[in-house]
Amino acid sequence: MAELEYRILGPLEVLCDGRPVAMRAAKQRALLVSLLVDANKVVPTDTLVTRLWDEPPDGARNALQNYVLRLRRTLSGPSGGSPSRPDGPIRTCAGGYLIDVPDEALDLHRFDALLARARAAAAAQAAERASALLGEALALWRGEPFSDVPSERLQLEALPALNERRLGAWELRTDADLQLGRHTAVLPHLRELTAAHPLQERFWAQRMLALYRSGRQGEALECYRTVSALLLEELGVDPGAELWQLHQRMLTADSSLTVPASAEGPRAKGNLPAETTTFVGRESMLQKTRKLLENARLVTLTGPGGVGKTRLALRAAAEASWAFPHGAWLADLAPLTEPRLLDRAVAEALGVPDQSLRTGTAVLVEHLRERQLLLVLDNCEHVAEAVGHLLGTLLRAAPGLRVLATSRQGLRVPGEYLLPVPPLTVPPERGTPPTLTRCEAVRLLADRAEACAPHFRITGRNQEAVASLCRRLDGIPLAIELAAVRLGTLSAEEILERLDDRFRLLSDTGARTGPEHQRTLRGVVDWSHDLCDERERRLWAGASVFSGGFDLAAAEAVCPGEDTTREDIVDVLAALAHKSVLTVGTAGPRARYQMLETLRQYGQRRLQERGRDTPLRRRHCAYYGNMTTRAATQWCGPDEVAWLTRLRLESPNLRAALDFCVTGKGDATAALEIAANLTRTRYWFFSSSLGEGRHWLTRALELAPQAPVPLRVGCLALTAWIALCQGDQPAAEHFLAEAVKLSSGRVDDEAQAVLSHMEGAVAFLVHRDVRAIELLAQARERFRAGGQVGDAHMATMLWAMATAFLGEREPALAASRAYTTEANAHGADWAHSWALWTMGFTELRHGDPHRAAGLFRDSLRRQRAIGDRWGPVWGVEAIAWAVAATGDHGRAARLIGAAGRLLRTTGVALTGLRPFHDVHIEAERLVRRALGERAYTAAFAEGAGTRDPIRLALGGTAAR
Repeated sequence: MAELEYRILGPLEVLCDGRPVAMRAAKQRALLVSLLVDANKVVPTDTLVTRLWDEPPDGARNALQNYVLRLRRTLSGPSGGSPSRPDGPIRTCAGGYLIDVPDEALDLHRFDALLARARAAAAAQAAERASALLGEALALWRGEPFSDVPSERLQLEALPALNERRLGAWELRTDADLQLGRHTAVLPHLRELTAAHPLQERFWAQRMLALYRSGRQGEALECYRTVSALLLEELGVDPGAELWQLHQRMLTADSSLTVPASAEGPRAKGNLPAETTTFVGRESMLQKTRKLLENARLVTLTGPGGVGKTRLALRAAAEASWAFPHGAWLADLAPLTEPRLLDRAVAEALGVPDQSLRTGTAVLVEHLRERQLLLVLDNCEHVAEAVGHLLGTLLRAAPGLRVLATSRQGLRVPGEYLLPVPPLTVPPERGTPPTLTRCEAVRLLADRAEACAPHFRITGRNQEAVASLCRRLDGIPLAIELAAVRLGTLSAEEILERLDDRFRLLSDTGARTGPEHQRTLRGVVDWSHDLCDERERRLWAGASVFSGGFDLAAAEAVCPGEDTTREDIVDVLAALAHKSVLTVGTAGPRARYQMLETLRQYGQRRLQERGRDTPLRRRHCAYYGNMTTRAATQWCGPDEVAWLTRLRLESPNLRAALDFCVTGKGDATAALEIAANLTRTRYWFFSSSLGEGRHWLTRALELAPQAPVPLRVGCLALTAWIALCQGDQPAAEHFLAEAVKLSSGRVDDEAQAVLSHMEGAVAFLVHRDVRAIELLAQARERFRAGGQVGDAHMATMLWAMATAFLGEREPALAASRAYTTEANAHGADWAHSWALWTMGFTELRHGDPHRAAGLFRDSLRRQRAIGDRWGPVWGVEAIAWAVAATGDHGRAARLIGAAGRLLRTTGVALTGLRPFHDVHIEAERLVRRALGERAYTAAFAEGAGTRDPIRLALGGTAAR
C-alpha cells in the first residue's frame, strides 16, 4: 500500500510515495492541519468547528462532515486505502475525529523525536551527537507553519508552541556548537536570532560568549549594553542573573570562559570522501537508513546499477559518523577481482598496518574487537559470497562494529537488513509546474545541468519534455546526470528523441571520476549482466519482450528455452529479483515482475544478439492472444470484471503484441483476432480508449486482406460499432456497408448475427427507426443459438434500450425486465450496471423520473466501484435528464455541465447518437426555460468546472 507523508513545519505538504497530493481547498487544508497538530488523538468536533470558522455558520457540524468526507477521498485516493481502512487514515470517533499517522510520517513527530534524542545526548556530554541531531531536526522546518492555512484559531492555539519548540532547539544546538568550539560559525545565526527575538536573554548570552571566544571582547560587552537598554525600555527590568554573571566574568577575564576541552575524548574521523556535488532528494531514504543503523548491525542497500546506492550510503554514513568514536570508514570493493584478498583490501582501507604471517581476517578481528566503528563496504555484488563470510566473522568478534553495505544483491548474513533503494521520484504523467520541480529526478537534472549547461532552464516550453525525459530514464540518478551533461549541446526535446539509443547517447562524456564501470550507463548495466549466470542472462533477455510487467504464468509460457525449462522459470526469476534486475510486487492476487526500462532495453539488445527476438515475440503475441480469447469467451459472466481489470493491467503487453503483429514479423490476422476479442469484451469502453480500439482494428484490416471472411466481417462490424459510439455516423455506415458487401452471398449464421446486430444498432442510434427493435431481437436470438453469450447480451442491451426509446410502455418495461433478469442470471457486474441504467431510462420515458434518477445513481455507483471509465459518462448524463424531469432545474443545469465535461474527456459526440442527443436537447431546453439564460449559464459553468462529476451526480457538491 502506498505511504502518506505529512509536512506542517512550513506550508502544508502531503506526499504519497514521494509525489505531492494536491490540497487546493482552503478549508480542506485547515481541517487536515487541525487534525495533524493533534495526530493520533481524538480532536473534538467543537474544536474542529472553531478552527475552521472564526464565526461558525448555521449547520457547521454538517458542513464539517462534508469536509471530512472530501478529505478522506483526497487521502484515500492516492494511497488506495486498505482493506481494513477503506476511508484512509481519518477515523470517526465518539465526539470527534482522529487521523492515524504512523511513526515518522509527520515532520512534527520527527522533529520532536530528534529533539528528545538530542537532549539525551547533551545530558550525556555527547555534544557532537547532539549538534548533528539538532541540525537534522531544524532542517525539517521549511518556513512559517500554517502560512497557507486560513485559521486564526490555529494561529493562536498551536503556532506559538511550535515556535517555542523551534527556538528551544536553536538554543540547544548553539550550546552544543559552543561546547565544540564552533563559536565563529554560530555568530551569523545568533545575530539573526537576537534581531528577531530581542527580548530572549539566552540568545544574547550565547552571542556574547561566541564573540568573547572569537577574540571580540569589546563587541561582547557592547551586546550587554544593548540588551540592557532594550530590557529597560521594553519591560522596565534589568538583565537576568545569567546575563549579569556572564558580563561580570568577562570584565574579570575569567579563564573558564575559554573553549572547554572535549568530554568525548579523541575521535577518529575515518576516511569518507568529501562530497564534490550537492546531494539531492532522498530525505526519506536517509531517515530509513539512519534509523536502521541505530538498531541493526548490518544494513545492505540494494538496487540496480546507477540507482544511487553509493551516494546514499556515503551521505548516511557521514551523518551517522558522530555516533562512532573510531570513525566511519569506506572500503570500495569495485577494483577487487580476487575474493581471497577481500580481508586484506578491507584492512588496507581501514589503515591497519600488518607485516605478520597472520591472516587478514585475524588482523581485522584484532583491530576491530575494541572499537566502535562504522564500516561502509561499497560494491559488494561481485564478491558477495566472500563478503558474507567475512562479515559473519567480524560481526561476531567485534560488538562495536556496524556495517553499511551496497550491493546489487543481498549478502545472506544472519541479522542482515535489506533496504532496496528505489529510483528517484519522477513527475506523474499529468504533472504541473509546481509539482514538477518537487520531484527528485527533476531537481537532480536541474542541479547538475546548472554546472555543465548553465544556459539550461526549466520553462513552460520544455517542462513536458523534462518530465518525460526523467520518466523515460526511470529516475536513475546516473542516467539523469549523464543526460544533464548532454544538455550542454542538446535540448531536452532532442535528448528525448534520441533515447531509443540511450546506451550510446548516455556514454562516457569525459568524466574520469569513479570506476570505469560506473561512468557510463552501458558500463553499469554490463557490470550487472556479467554478475548473472547464463540462465539468468537468457531470462533477462527473454523477459525484455514484456512491457509494463508480467506474471509468472506469462514468463513460463514465453521464456523457456535451451537449458531453462518451464519449471526452472520461478527460480531464475527469484535470482534476477535478488540481483536487482527485476522488482516484484505482491499486492495483487498474482506476483507481478517489472524491469526498469533501461534494463529492458539492454535485455532487448541482448535478445537480438542471440537471434531469439522474433521467436519470443511470437510466443508473447500467442500468449496474450490466447488471453483475449479466454476473456471474450467468458465475457458476460461472474468473472467479467476480473477479466476487464486484468486486461487493463496488461494494456502495455497487449499493445506490444498488436504492434508486433502490424509492424514487425508477426501475423496481422492475429492482430485482428486480438483487437476483435478486446472489443467484444468491451475493453476499449471500460478503459475509455475507443480511439485506440478503432486504430488497431482498421490497421489490422488493411494488413490482413486474406484473413478469413467471417473474421473480417466481424471486425468491420465491430469497427462500425466503435465509430457509432464515437458519434461518427458516416464512418459507421461505411464500415457496415463494407461488412455487408463482403458477406454478400454467404450463408453464415455468425456473420448474419453480427450484421443484424449492427444494422439494428444503426437503425436505432442513427435513424431512430422502430425497425431497430426487430433487428436487434433477431441478432439476440442468432447469437444465443450460436452460443455467443457475450454478443447475445450486448444485443439484448441494445434491444431493451431501443424498445424503451422507440416502443410503447408495456413492451419497454418487459424488455428492461428481461435484460435485468439475464444480467442477474449471468452474475455479471458490468452487465448488471447497464441493466440498472436501462431500467432507469425505461422509467424516465414511461414511468417515474424520481425512480429513474435512483436507478441511474445505483448504476453509476456500481460502475465507479468496478473502475469503468465509459459507463459513468452516460450515468452522469442520464441523471441530468432525470433530475430535469423532476423539476430540480438548478441541479440539472450543474449536472448537464458536469456531463459535458465527461463527454469532452472521452471524445463522445452526442450529435452522432440521435436518440441520446434528442433526450439531451429536451432536458437542456426544459432547464433553460425554467431558469433563464443567465442562471442556466452560471449553473452549467459551475458543473463544468467540478473536479469530480461522478461525486456531484451522486449527491455531492461541485467541488473545484
